[in-house]
Amino acid sequence: MLVHPCGVANGALQEDPDEFRELVRAAQVEQVAFLLFTATAVSPRYFVGSGKLEEIRQQILAQDANLLLVNCVLTPSQERNLEEKLECRVVDRTGLILDIFAQRARTHEGKLQVELAQLNHISTRLVRGWGHLKRQKGGLGLRGPGETQLETDRRLLRARIQMLEKRLDKVRSQRALTRRARQRAQTPLVSLVGYTNAGKSTLFNALSQAGVYAADQLFATLDPTLRRLVIDGLGPFILADTVGFIRHLPHNLVRAFHATLEESIRADLLLHVVDCACEDRMEMMKQVRTVLAEVDEEIRGQAPTGERHQLQLEVFNKADLLGISPRIERDDQQRPCRVWMSAQENQGLDLLQQAIAELLTTDLVHEQVFLLPHQGRLRSRLYRLGAVQEESFDEQGVSVLNVRMPRQDFIRMFAQEEQGEQGEQGEQQSGHKHQARR
Repeated sequence: MLVHPCGVANGALQEDPDEFRELVRAAQVEQVAFLLFTATAVSPRYFVGSGKLEEIRQQILAQDANLLLVNCVLTPSQERNLEEKLECRVVDRTGLILDIFAQRARTHEGKLQVELAQLNHISTRLVRGWGHLKRQKGGLGLRGPGETQLETDRRLLRARIQMLEKRLDKVRSQRALTRRARQRAQTPLVSLVGYTNAGKSTLFNALSQAGVYAADQLFATLDPTLRRLVIDGLGPFILADTVGFIRHLPHNLVRAFHATLEESIRADLLLHVVDCACEDRMEMMKQVRTVLAEVDEEIRGQAPTGERHQLQLEVFNKADLLGISPRIERDDQQRPCRVWMSAQENQGLDLLQQAIAELLTTDLVHEQVFLLPHQGRLRSRLYRLGAVQEESFDEQGVSVLNVRMPRQDFIRMFAQEEQGEQGEQGEQQSGHKHQARR
């Protein structure tokens, strides 16, 4: 049975009933009844008043429901009191989202993160009215510590949480090493962010041909996926597909998915994917920015400043549903700020790639490079970077390359090549001197 409180109560924002139904569908829960009521005041004991509580109880008995889902965040005491009164399991919005994440986790890292979030959530909800949790252990061999069953459960939970945090610290360290390697190679990281079910995974597949799971449901993607791509005018870059955001994303999830969400905060460019066909898209965009600020605060350990100076590009996906042709919108400085496209229909992908290249390559070099036959290593590096536009050979066998790449990479690469040639010449000269002395 679903219960959706409307209105603003105690400063809490009103949730979307359609989004609530989608969450329930994603959790694979069978809906037998949907009760909507206006919450003008919140009861600290049951969240709802006595009259509404009795109405809910009668509906549960009539429908023979064994689960009550409430589209708001309940306190542990409210959950416990509702379960005692209604004699069925009660789950709030946070618990519902955590359950969806638990169903979707596939990788080892994802399962660890979800388990940590769940344990942090239930650690304050161990007392659910069951009498055995308040009794001390008794019997042969169980009288030593003198701790209650509830205290034992809490102690075991703390030990498990500490173990999970240590494992995730190792994951975070591994990601930091990978990030530093990318920075040394100066490979840009482009991260897809956006509201859940905005089409991020479909766009990721269209750009990378990765074949990751994509479906028309909330939180279809949970485990992050990274692919190395090469586009004209930029060269190689890393594209990351991340978990979608939602209103009031549980704080336990933000903390548990620290290592995953850090890929978004540290990215060189954020592609903010928006379902432009949704009437509530402006509110969704606002919620994504709010969650990004919360993640930034959690990861960097500092309060959000309100302004995020990270490079962003809005991608208005599903433009075909509105009959809008793909196009690039630019700001006052003529830099791309928004791309209208359709990932499902493969419309506007070339415009998106063009916008990415423009934003990440502010200073490009267009040069004709002449390489001798012994400079094959440098030629190979230029090809790996995707910088070679055209190649030809003259009569002497010299390779003529038309190169397009960032100026900083161009200067660094040829400086390294010059140093390498000087080192080889020095070794040859020292070898000749050694032979002369002999």
